[in-house]
Amino acid sequence: KRIAAVASKDLPGAQWEFVVFDSPEANAFCLPGGKVGVYSGILAVTKDEAGLATVIGHEVAHAAAHHGAERMSEETLLQTGGQVLSGAATDPKMQALISTAYGAGTTVGRTLPHSRKQESEADHIGLIYMAQAGYNPQEAVNFWQRFSAYNQQQSGGGQTSWLQKFMSTHPVDADRIAALKNEIPEALRYYKGPGVVAPTAVTPSAPAGSGAAGTPSNIIGRKP
Repeated sequence: KRIAAVASKDLPGAQWEFVVFDSPEANAFCLPGGKVGVYSGILAVTKDEAGLATVIGHEVAHAAAHHGAERMSEETLLQTGGQVLSGAATDPKMQALISTAYGAGTTVGRTLPHSRKQESEADHIGLIYMAQAGYNPQEAVNFWQRFSAYNQQQSGGGQTSWLQKFMSTHPVDADRIAALKNEIPEALRYYKGPGVVAPTAVTPSAPAGSGAAGTPSNIIGRKP
């Protein structure tokens, strides 16, 4: 409730609802308008309230930044472009080839990088939200380190290859943790102590290198 309260300035009129789903998957998601779902499997990784606040802050940030609407608009635009290109060819085989090539090109060249940028932006904004809501932002780093260890365990301890990194919808864990560590000093300016909601919640800026701020806008686990 504290995180939703500080985020409401960026998403006025949101009907916040938080639901826990009984599932072993270590994941969470957010729907446009303030509907947040958390799978019970992630609670073993969050460990405590501050860890859960990291996840909730990240998901709420997706809603406040309108990432779901951005993705839907982008998908519509890309689908239209593909239809125009394939429609320019008269040969059905050529149409299929153009459609396949266009889909692969837009996924690698646009959709995946944009998804990673939105995830980084949600990490940054969520960090500020949890600090404004009275949760120590340094606990976010601890959560992501635990989540990284969980991912390593699930993958058998294998290293992330350059191709996995390139094709991932989310930043790899090491990059995510490094970015959050750099953002901790900014977040600490909003942190007034355990449980203390900042009297004046300021809209956080986007992280360096990011853009401006229906379907789930985020799945917290990386989907290669």
